[in-house]
Amino acid sequence: MMAVKRKKVLVADAISSIGVRGLEEFCDVDCDYSVTAEEIMVMIGNYNGLVVRSRTKVTSELIDRGHQLEVVGRCGVGVDNIDIEACKSNHVLVVNSPLASSVAVAELTVGLMLSLARRLPYCDREVKAGKWPKSEVRGYELYGKTLGLIAIGRIGTEVARLANAFGMKVIGYDPYISDSRFDEIDVIIESYEELLRQSDYISLHAPLNEETRGMIDVDAISKMKDGVRIICAARGGLIDENALLHNLESGKIAGAALDVFEQEPPGASKLISHPNIVVTPHIGAQTVEAQDRAGIDVANEVVAALKGESLRWRIV
Repeated sequence: MMAVKRKKVLVADAISSIGVRGLEEFCDVDCDYSVTAEEIMVMIGNYNGLVVRSRTKVTSELIDRGHQLEVVGRCGVGVDNIDIEACKSNHVLVVNSPLASSVAVAELTVGLMLSLARRLPYCDREVKAGKWPKSEVRGYELYGKTLGLIAIGRIGTEVARLANAFGMKVIGYDPYISDSRFDEIDVIIESYEELLRQSDYISLHAPLNEETRGMIDVDAISKMKDGVRIICAARGGLIDENALLHNLESGKIAGAALDVFEQEPPGASKLISHPNIVVTPHIGAQTVEAQDRAGIDVANEVVAALKGESLRWRIV
C-alpha cells in the first residue's frame, strides 16, 4: 500500500515546543524563527501550512506565491499582520488561538493598573539606587474606584472578574454584546461618553481596525476626568500617542501604562521616558502557561485544517 504523503508546515515564528510536537505528529515541520521576508517568499511554495506570530507579515504577495498553501495559523489572537482578503481570495484558511492568552493579558492589565496606582516602577528604581523615598510616595487604592472597560470580549471579561475582586466599580462599553451579557459578568453598561466621563481608570481591549484606530484622541481625552489613568495591553494604534503625551504633560492624565505601541519597538521618545508612564515590551501573552496553550491550540487548528476537519477558530 502506498504511504500517504505527509503535509509540510513552516513555523516562521517561535511557538512552544509542545505545539511543534503536536504538528509533527501529522506533518513534516520546518522551524525557522529568523526567516526573512525575502527568504520566505522563495520557500513558501513548498508548504501546505504556515504558522506565524506577529513578526512575520503574511502579505498578498506571499499568499500568491504559496501555490500549495492551505492554511495560515496565527499563534495568538490578532490577525492584523495577515492579509485576510488575499487568503480568502486564494481559498487559504486562517485560524488562530484566541483563548490561550486571555488570563495572561488580563493579569498583566491589573498588574499595570497596580503599578500606576502604587508607583511601583519608581519605588523599585529609587530603592535600587540606594534611596528611600517612603515619604514621597503616596499611592491610591483600587478599592472603590471606577474602572471603564472599552470592549468586553474574553480578556475584558477576565479583567472585569479580577477588578470586581478588588472591590472596583466596573463599567463597560461594547456595542457588540448584549445587555444580558453585561449582567452575567457583573459589569454596568454605559455609553462611550459616559464611560469616559466616569472612569478613574480606563482599560482598552478593542481590536485595531479603521473604527477603533486612534479612538483615544484629543476629543476623547477632553471628556475624561482630570487625573484619569489609562491602560492598554490590547493593540498599538488605539491611542493617539501624541495626544497622550500632551495630556500627561499637562496633568490631565495622571498616568498611563502601555504594553503596546503604534510602532514596535517604539524606541526612545518623550512619551516612553515620561515619569508618569509605565511601559512593557508587548508581554501580555508572554507567560509559560499562555505560550503552551497557544502552541497547542494553533497546532490543533492547523492539523484539523489540513485534515479537512471542523475548526473551532476559523477566521476565513
